[in-house]
Amino acid sequence: MRPIFFLFFILLFSNCEKNMEASADMKIATVKLPPRQDSDSKDKQLPNEVSQKIIKTANLRFETDDLEKTYSEIQKALAVSKGTILNDSQGKDYGSVYRNIRLKVPSQNFDIFINDISKGVSYFESKEITAEDVTEQFIDLTSRLKTKKKLEERYLEILKKATKVSEILEIEEQISNIREEIEAKEGKLKYLESQVSESTIIIQFYKTTAEKEGVKISYGSKLWTAIKSGFFSLSDFLIELLSVWPFVLIFCVLAYFIRKRFKRRKKE
Repeated sequence: MRPIFFLFFILLFSNCEKNMEASADMKIATVKLPPRQDSDSKDKQLPNEVSQKIIKTANLRFETDDLEKTYSEIQKALAVSKGTILNDSQGKDYGSVYRNIRLKVPSQNFDIFINDISKGVSYFESKEITAEDVTEQFIDLTSRLKTKKKLEERYLEILKKATKVSEILEIEEQISNIREEIEAKEGKLKYLESQVSESTIIIQFYKTTAEKEGVKISYGSKLWTAIKSGFFSLSDFLIELLSVWPFVLIFCVLAYFIRKRFKRRKKE
């Protein structure tokens, strides 16, 4: 009788256990789990409050027939794009005169400015345009800055509760170091913001002088130039001659007396 009762108890216990597992599975099934995301896609997604940070730069070089006209056109395009000139230098080397301009243009007007100054250029000797994405660097600096500021707040709270002079001095030293790091990161963020908000553009344009001026001078012009040069040389000679007239007069008087003496000797 006892074995039969023991067997019945085991079957009853196993049946209850199965019912409990089934009810537990039903409870788990009713819970709505969030959609699964890969770790890579999480890393690639940007925070909603941070927009993409792009640093744009351009370096242009071309030849022109009129330096002043080209510079005037660049100024007009710069006024439309609300840009500013940072550096402006000009000079002359063998066979050409040139002008180099370094300027800043708001990033939203970068493409407009490049298109405006490209209209009057037949071809570019060099045209380099770069776009550097610094979004991750910006996010990293922002995150580190927030962490340092929270750490600074914690040290300030601890400083309020400190009683010993040694503890106060040690905490103040830590706060000073953290403050230096915060200022350094804030400086980097401001620099990145300025580079992103305003694009740097370098424009180099020049005019060839030696060959073009040689072609424009005709043979008649060269002949007339030679005549004028000879006339001016003769004038210079006469002026030099007038400056030594006393010596010329003495020479003429001496020549006259010497000649007269020779004539007397021949007659004798």
